[in-house]
Amino acid sequence: MTKVKTRPYDAANYLKTERQMTRYLQLALDDGSPALVADALGAIARAKGMAGVAQKAGLGRESLYKALSATGNPELGTVLKVIRALGLELRVATR
Repeated sequence: MTKVKTRPYDAANYLKTERQMTRYLQLALDDGSPALVADALGAIARAKGMAGVAQKAGLGRESLYKALSATGNPELGTVLKVIRALGLELRVATR
C-alpha cells in the first residue's frame, strides 16, 4: 500500500476575502463554542498577518498565537481588541 502524505488543515490558507472571514467568524459564533470562536479569530488573524494584527491590538504576537488557538482561552478584552484590529465589529441582535 502506498503511503499518503498529508498536511494539517489551516483555514487561514482559504480565507481570502473579507466576506469569507466575516462569514467564518459568524459561523463560529453561531456554534457557540468559545474554543471555536478563538480558533476562528486566530485563523482570520493568520490570514491577515498575525504580526500586524498583534501590533494593531497592542498585544504580543506569540501570546496572541497561543490565545487564539483551539486550546487557547482568551479574555474578553483580548477578543475585543483583536476584533477591532481585524477591522470587524461585534454586534448583538435579537433572534
